[in-house]
Amino acid sequence: MTIQTSRGARIQHQVIKDTLVIHLGNRKRVLSSAPLGGGFSLASSIVNHQVEAHGPTKERYPTPARYLQELASRLRLSGKTIGLMTAVPMTQLVTAQVAAKGLWVACFATVGVTNAVRAGEWPLRWAQSKRFNKPGTINLIVITNASLSRTAMVGAVQVVTEAKTSVLMDHAVKSRGDRLLATGTGTDAVVVVGALRGQGPPQPYSGTHTVIGALIGKVVARCVSRGLTKAERWQRASR
Repeated sequence: MTIQTSRGARIQHQVIKDTLVIHLGNRKRVLSSAPLGGGFSLASSIVNHQVEAHGPTKERYPTPARYLQELASRLRLSGKTIGLMTAVPMTQLVTAQVAAKGLWVACFATVGVTNAVRAGEWPLRWAQSKRFNKPGTINLIVITNASLSRTAMVGAVQVVTEAKTSVLMDHAVKSRGDRLLATGTGTDAVVVVGALRGQGPPQPYSGTHTVIGALIGKVVARCVSRGLTKAERWQRASR
């Protein structure tokens, strides 16, 4: 998927071996929970890197941010990079884009639910039980041409999460602990990317009563639903 922005910059993505690389064309405003570059920042690229699916991830990657920064250097990415990790292979990548009223939103997702949890479950059982060592992560990268206020960026994260959780419940994905309906996994990450001020349609808010919020919810739901279908096939094939 290549996106031509209103100012001529091109947002492109490619998969290089085990890594999704998204070139944002120029600097964008970002809010994320990523290991590398998390929080509010300005960035020029995003990577979603597949790590090994077996064994204790924390021991192999004790400092994920440093590992991802070194990866970005090897890939010769200029400017600041936002970096994510997942055990989901990049063959499982799903993308979608929606648009309305001069706004567009694109989503890139890798979906794995082998460590699905329900918000509020006590984490100690996960740390102590070998049953939960299999990694599974839902990484969601949402990019829009809108210039989101800081309030709207936080609101976008909320809408992304609501959309993801609604799809998990629609598909009856259960927590690996309490066996209740899951709300996500223990290692999910989200990245929201918007245009700099003055370089896109300004959006002070992004809740579900706004057009931008509706677009975010729609594209994320589409990606997560497709990703779950791929994840089910992947898990059956890897047994």
